[in-house]
Amino acid sequence: MRIPMHFVWAASLAALEVPARAGALPAVTYFRAETVGASFAKGAVLFNPGTNYMIHTSRRVGPGMVEVHEQDTDLIYVLEGSAVFVTGGTLEGGKTIAAGEIRGSDVIGGETRLLSPGDVIVVPHGVPHWFKQVRGPLLYYTIKVR
Repeated sequence: MRIPMHFVWAASLAALEVPARAGALPAVTYFRAETVGASFAKGAVLFNPGTNYMIHTSRRVGPGMVEVHEQDTDLIYVLEGSAVFVTGGTLEGGKTIAAGEIRGSDVIGGETRLLSPGDVIVVPHGVPHWFKQVRGPLLYYTIKVR
């Protein structure tokens, strides 16, 4: 059974701490479909309020490097395409590319899944993860929570 996207977003966003300005509700941010589509066309950060989360419109057409985020948990919702996705295991060839961001060439062990449209996966910070094979383009939302 597929979880409806609006439920995923509501549950994900409800879990985020969005600080209110003194005496005011947080601002509402709205993105028209054209803006979202343009963001997916290149794969980009759609929203970064400078708090404890960001929303990426992610796009892959091939495999990537193994990633480890020391601070960010990734909530991934697949819209289009599919991918063989590896989580856990031991990172091989890891190098720090930016503060709290490590990339590597391979994973020894780990759990392999086939991600398809409608799938949601949560990758806690510190867990190696890798889009090992991509059948795409693969389009997915990534909510990064710190």
